[in-house]
Amino acid sequence: MKWTERDITDQTGRVAVVTGANTGLGFETARALAEHGATVVLAVRDVEKGKKAAARMTGDVTVQELDLSSLESIRAAAADLHGTFPGIDLLINNAGVMYPPKRTTRDGFELQIGTNHLGHFAFTGLVLDLLLPVQDSRVVTVSSLAHSVRADIHFDDLQWERSYSRTAAYGQSKLANLMFAYELQRRLVRHGTTISVAAHPGLSSTDLMRNSPAVVRVTSPLISPLINQKAEMGALPTLRAATDPAVLGGQYYGPDRLGGTRGHPRVVTSTPESYDVTVQQRLWAVSENLTSVKFPV
Repeated sequence: MKWTERDITDQTGRVAVVTGANTGLGFETARALAEHGATVVLAVRDVEKGKKAAARMTGDVTVQELDLSSLESIRAAAADLHGTFPGIDLLINNAGVMYPPKRTTRDGFELQIGTNHLGHFAFTGLVLDLLLPVQDSRVVTVSSLAHSVRADIHFDDLQWERSYSRTAAYGQSKLANLMFAYELQRRLVRHGTTISVAAHPGLSSTDLMRNSPAVVRVTSPLISPLINQKAEMGALPTLRAATDPAVLGGQYYGPDRLGGTRGHPRVVTSTPESYDVTVQQRLWAVSENLTSVKFPV
């Protein structure tokens, strides 16, 4: 069977928070959840763009300011959500940056590891207490095929201070996303209410590629017709991970065709390195220290 948006179960009464939901994959994820009855929060850096995105959706949709490159903003957003909702059913860690020139976050982290991993790590830790009391709640973390491309967790230079490769830094951040999702699931098991799941979109046509290296921009027009898919399709693995009643904690969802680059969502596997428990736990400890966020699990 080919899982599609039509397979999304009724989400009425559920609260879903989607980061980076004003465009691309996040927009399509939020739109589909709202259309199926969920109360959806677009957690976005640019509130005005978020409002414009919300206006294009049908259903109960609100906007929450969230800049994942700022721990101050993350703490403020978490406080706002605590003041608004008694519980959260779905947290979808979707936002991200890809291949930017070397930059740092407001807290001095390399932009890609700081936004894609550390920002979501901190945000999840600060709102997880809103999910734990809710039966069948889920944290879905969006990774990428790039978790296998020149990817390693460089504990000796996590912030790329000695040298910088935008491709390797992105791969590190996406590998970190997966390791976080797997380690979080291991910690959630004892609670029995919330699960952690991962997903990746394959290769999808979004503006995330705007900072791609020159070689990617040159070859993209040649390969795009073969492997790129629309954002609506790229969002399906995330939507299945978030809504399919058969999903199990610790699973990883991605497209089913052409090496995972496109198609309908199914359970997939990640690289052997991503399953290394020792590295997962070390990354967790480092992330806690860097963000000063302790999880309630």
